[in-house]
Amino acid sequence: MRGLQAEGGAPVAGPAAAPAAAKRRTRLVAVLVALAAVVYVIDVITKTVVLRALEGKAPLVVIPDVLQFRVIFNSGAAFSLGTGMTIVFTFIAAAVVVAIIRTARKLLSLPWAIALGLLLGGAFGNLTDRLLRYPSGFGRSTQFQGHVVDFVEVLPGHFPVIDYFPVFNVADSSIVCGGILAVLLAWRGYQIDGSREGK
Repeated sequence: MRGLQAEGGAPVAGPAAAPAAAKRRTRLVAVLVALAAVVYVIDVITKTVVLRALEGKAPLVVIPDVLQFRVIFNSGAAFSLGTGMTIVFTFIAAAVVVAIIRTARKLLSLPWAIALGLLLGGAFGNLTDRLLRYPSGFGRSTQFQGHVVDFVEVLPGHFPVIDYFPVFNVADSSIVCGGILAVLLAWRGYQIDGSREGK
């Protein structure tokens, strides 16, 4: 059968193809996990430092009228959107984490590993706040409703109609960058399994 396929021009995968793909998948999953861990650690550290230094205090101006650090507690989604839907965003973040973990089983693309790593690290960062920060927390009746710490404010005072916009954190930035990269990859036809549509 292998001889007939080869004569007919059909590609025949060698016996080493499956182990090689598995080895590549393992390396790419390691990249995904490492990137997610870096994003998560930076997010937790920056939130902790900012809370200790600025909670209850005046904003720290980095570049006048362009960038400042100001602590707010966000019950909504990224960039303080959708406040009042905390529990919904908690389950969305959890679903994103599960979906990325399941998708990693097909991962054979480095750009997709980077995109998913950014998304996973950001989702974990904000999900930690949802589960552990006030008013959520162990033993409280408001489970899954913790407020996310946002502190990076660009162009302060230039959006009077929208309260606290845009104010974000490292996790939000990671989610947005990962999402943009994923959209670009999908638009260009790059697949998670390393193939490309039309090629």
